[in-house]
Amino acid sequence: MALTLSKPPRLHAGDKVAAITLSWGGAGAFPARYALGKKRLKEHFDLDVVETKNALRDPAWIAANPEARADDLMEAFSDSSIKGIFSIIGGDDSIRLEPFIDLNVIARHHKVFMGFSDTTSVHFMCMEAGLSSFYGPAILSEFAENVACHPYTIESVRKTLFALDELGEIAPSPKWTGERLAWDKPENATIQRKLYPNAGPRVLQGKGTASGPLIGGCLDVLEMLRGTMLWPSLDKWKGSILFLETSEENPSPDYFRRWIRGYASMGILEKVSGILLGRPFTGHDLQELGQYDKILLEVVRDECGLTSLPIMTQMDFGHSDPKFILPYGQEAEINCGLARLFLSGAAVK
Repeated sequence: MALTLSKPPRLHAGDKVAAITLSWGGAGAFPARYALGKKRLKEHFDLDVVETKNALRDPAWIAANPEARADDLMEAFSDSSIKGIFSIIGGDDSIRLEPFIDLNVIARHHKVFMGFSDTTSVHFMCMEAGLSSFYGPAILSEFAENVACHPYTIESVRKTLFALDELGEIAPSPKWTGERLAWDKPENATIQRKLYPNAGPRVLQGKGTASGPLIGGCLDVLEMLRGTMLWPSLDKWKGSILFLETSEENPSPDYFRRWIRGYASMGILEKVSGILLGRPFTGHDLQELGQYDKILLEVVRDECGLTSLPIMTQMDFGHSDPKFILPYGQEAEINCGLARLFLSGAAVK
């Protein structure tokens, strides 16, 4: 059975959304940056951002209390006045929330949920509860971007979370950045990160088009999910478009190869209709940008013999910026001839 998820109600100007800490306590560590992200959500989308009970706690407290973080998530889903939930930032341990999550709460209260990176774990909770959630910007990173939010990200949020129009072609951002500027230096907030021309998506192999529902996330986090109750059965991967990206830790090529081989050994690569790979967070080193592409092709084509499986890489989602939003379960089409991704219908209702 292919992956089928329910779309949440769309957001409207004036809606109340919850800002939540699911993993690292970044808002407590950088309150000024959080305040900026919250301010921008009001300015650009007229959203009334409210913090969950423990969202602004310091990182040490957050790390020691996964049950409290899970309670925050359950309360945010249960509260009918809250129309959406935005992750403040990622981290490395949202998987620890799993024992304290009641999936029935999510199933009964479908609403917009968005985040990326370590938030992958919570997306898989939403998926298990039948809800289409959104792999996209976080408050501390994209909405509190140095100097100003990227227009490309703003447009993706409006188009994906607020509108009922056909999503259609996901055009690449004209420019991108992967520059690191430390948040613990306040002066960096006034420095725009270096932007580089975007050559657009790269088709590694495949002809024509391939379509299917979107499923995937951050590879580093997916490794933590394998073998848990949240890992989808093999039939859920059948005919899907698998989207993958790597964290800001830039896992070594050897780890990347082993992870992709794992998907091959589980039979997932044989089941999917196509693969999307987000641009790695490697700065502007073009050689580094292509190393995952080379490995992905070697495993899929040379080791597995899947010579016609469409693969499109260097895409604007994941840890580079700006980024577009990927809705879980949304019908997607890879057009190999155009080197473009298309999303069918609206992502919300």
